[in-house]
This record gives sequence, C-alpha cells and structure tokens, in this order.
Amino acid sequence: MIISGSGLSSKLYLKLADATRAKQLTSIRNEAQFKREIQNFRDTAASIKTPADFVKNYDAYSVVMRAYDLESQMFGKAMIRKILESNPSDTTSLVNRLTDSRFKDLHAALGFTNASGPTTPTLADPAVQDKIVDKLVNQVFINRSTGENAAVGTVYKFRDKVSSITNWYSVLKDKDLVQFFQTALALPSSISGLDISKQNDILKQKYDLTKLSDPAEREKLINRYLVLSDAANNSQSAASNAIVQMMQPLSSDGNFVPQTLDIPAINFSAASLYK
Repeated sequence: MIISGSGLSSKLYLKLADATRAKQLTSIRNEAQFKREIQNFRDTAASIKTPADFVKNYDAYSVVMRAYDLESQMFGKAMIRKILESNPSDTTSLVNRLTDSRFKDLHAALGFTNASGPTTPTLADPAVQDKIVDKLVNQVFINRSTGENAAVGTVYKFRDKVSSITNWYSVLKDKDLVQFFQTALALPSSISGLDISKQNDILKQKYDLTKLSDPAEREKLINRYLVLSDAANNSQSAASNAIVQMMQPLSSDGNFVPQTLDIPAINFSAASLYK
C-alpha cells in the first residue's frame, strides 16, 4: 500500500503518511515478495560465519544492506568485506576512516570483529534477525515515502537519526542530515564546499543543537524545513516551466509549436545487478 502524495503540500503529506504509517508497515511485511526475501534471509543467516560468507550470500547480503540504507553500495562487495573485517578500536582501520555512519552501524550490528580480532557473528541470533527485518521494513517505508515526496522522506530520516546527533560534526558526516539542516536553517548548499571546521562554526552560530531534546522544538524545525523545501521546489518548478516555454521551437508565423517526446517506460530493478 503506497499513499500518493500527488498534489499535496509536504506538510499535509507528512500528516497523512504519519496517520497511515502503521498500516503501511504491516502492508509491506505482508507483501509476498518481501515475505520470501525475509524467510530466505532467516534460513541462511545462521550459516554465515565470516564477512566473506556474508558478501557471497545474496539472500542475507541484499536484505542487510537494504536495511542499513546501503543498497547503492551493494556492488562494492570487496570494500564491504574489508569494512566488516576492520578492527573497530583501530583509528586507522577502514571502518573508522569512512565518514559515512551507515558503515559503522553495519559493522557494529553484524559483529564480525572486535578489538581482539574476529569474533562470533551475531546473525544467527533471532533477536538480531528481527532487528534487521524491522529496519528493512522501516527503510522500505522511508524509500516509498521519499518516492512520493522527497522532503517527507528526509524528515523520516531526520527523525530516525536525531537521537544520535551529539554535535555538528555528527551532522556533517551524514548527507541526509546536512540537507535537512541546510534547508531548515535557510543556508545555501554551497557551504558544503567549505572546510568542515568552517561549516561547523557556521552551523553552531545558526542553531543550538541542545534544543533538539525538546520534541516541540523538533516539530517546529521539521515544519520549517517542509515549508522552505516546498518554497524552493515551487520556485525551481516555475523557473523550469519558463525555460521549457522559451525552448519551444517557433513555427513559420512566429508562434510557439508544442513538442511531444514519447519516451517508453523502463522497468529496472537495481538489486538484479548484485546477484
């Protein structure tokens, strides 16, 4: 079940998505393809003992990577293996050199290594499997919400991550949070080109992160983000429409001639690349 956001403001679509979220999550769990994927994951997870086993096991690999919002990184099996083999206590190890927190979350969840070296992985634990399945269901919901309304999808990502925000550096290493705060605080995206310490200084002057402990403040920030996001998108759409009109060819009498391009739909599944 996908709730359409067509014609709705981002604030209204978020309200609708929130009201129907429980039903949507249940609907996702009951989809036949999803149920098969989860059962295959549970059936094979216990046999995975090493990172090498993990990246070779498509049933488990695809489910876990999607659960941690890493589907776009599934092609990099060699890199994922090295990340999972990294020593989390070594500041020079690959997992600690990467700024994207999703990789650290993946490493911690699967537990293939610790400070002492290789250890017993956690995938055989039904409780861990349940957590991964829950994360996947939630991620599918977020992805579908993003497909209907990108701003609402970003809000859901902010809500999921806000409890992990300890300082501006923890924001700056997450592209979704960066996009959220730049928009909500009316900052230009061009500041991302500045030195990270300079970005940190600008953000500290603009907003006090300790206010995020107040639920009312979080909602206020979310509403501001949605309003400014819609305003920016509407402005871009208006400019785009003007440009399209200017690019229409002229007829012999000087009038614009509408042009129609017939582009066939392409059905494509990214997951098929990784089998």
